[in-house]
Amino acid sequence: MSRTSPHTHHEGGRVSRRGLLKTAGGLTAALAVGATATATTAGAAPATFTHPGMLHNAGDINRAKVRVAAGDDPWLSGWNRLTANSHSQSTWTNRATATVIRGGTGENYPQLYNDIAAAYQNALRWKVAGTEANAQCAANILNAWSRTLTTVTGNADRFLAAGLYGWQFANACELMRDHPAFDLAAAQDMMVRVFYPLNNQFLTGHNDACITNYWANWDLCNMASVMAIGILTDNAAKYDQAVTYFKSGAGNGSIQHAVPFLYGNVEGYDLGQWQESGRDQGHTVMGMGQMGALCEMAWNQGDDLYSYDGRRFMKAAQYVAKYNLNMDVPFTTYTWGTGQDCAQQSQTVLGSASRGQVRPVWAMLHYHYGRRLLLDDKYIAQMCFSVAPEGGGGDYGTTSGGFDQLGFGTLMYAK
Repeated sequence: MSRTSPHTHHEGGRVSRRGLLKTAGGLTAALAVGATATATTAGAAPATFTHPGMLHNAGDINRAKVRVAAGDDPWLSGWNRLTANSHSQSTWTNRATATVIRGGTGENYPQLYNDIAAAYQNALRWKVAGTEANAQCAANILNAWSRTLTTVTGNADRFLAAGLYGWQFANACELMRDHPAFDLAAAQDMMVRVFYPLNNQFLTGHNDACITNYWANWDLCNMASVMAIGILTDNAAKYDQAVTYFKSGAGNGSIQHAVPFLYGNVEGYDLGQWQESGRDQGHTVMGMGQMGALCEMAWNQGDDLYSYDGRRFMKAAQYVAKYNLNMDVPFTTYTWGTGQDCAQQSQTVLGSASRGQVRPVWAMLHYHYGRRLLLDDKYIAQMCFSVAPEGGGGDYGTTSGGFDQLGFGTLMYAK
């Protein structure tokens, strides 16, 4: 079957934030030497990657450090949520294993997602408070997995594991990359060897299923993993692969497939129906976290995917937030092809299961749209403050859904 998208997507005249700088710089340089060189294409990977440059940049870390030290809220409340989590304790002992299984017989993947949460949370505590014991703990967890893990397997769910835990593991590594106890080379090697092949296999082949068979989250977590691995390893091709897929990929994770229907001026706000909205709200809110992570990582490398295609993602986040705040939103029948033969199925109404489910995904979105861009993000903002301060893995139950996002957005994004 065709792997090309029926749609081509353009930025509508918008140039990426880094592309604008590159274009200006490129033209200046060309004029200075009388050359005929063309300006750098907007949206290409940076010539030099920014580190730390995934979910958190140096400014985010410094702000959290200063605000927590001063005892200011909401940062202090977010910090207290972090330090109260059992995963953030420097006494955490890793359970690294060679083979991780998600789906089918012998599942053991909770070992991985619990250890990633612990590594990330300990790394955050070190970055914000300078506590060496937390740094050593995070380094030990990441080193153990980097030197031990050889296989991620299971049924189709192995692709969820490769995507979710790929981008999360890379983010913990990114926070630790300048600590001498952390073996960056081992982590980079393991990510490229174990996670990337599965991420790439899914995005290019979709487990040999109909291109629309898998929900948006499946694409999105694998896109985020490819991007994170690209940043961790300073690999422009991998980074570009993720950005290109976001803009024009054939699967449900690309922006126009993830947000298939738009509604203008609904009670004064533009909304966008999310691809999984007819399914249930747990997975729909999960999608806000997966696309949010992708957009935040790209932002920290100079690409504004948050605003791509007329801020299509913001419209979706407003829609999802509004519905989960128990307000009405419009819904258009969603039809897609399933299985290997693309047998059609349709959803005619919103999926109300898990409506109002709390996941730590909203602070990232509100503090971007509402504070960085100073836009009226009414529903996103309401959702953000209704669930603040955000916790992380371990604060939202023991099952995998509570670990689909790293969390602690109040601490790290409040502005």
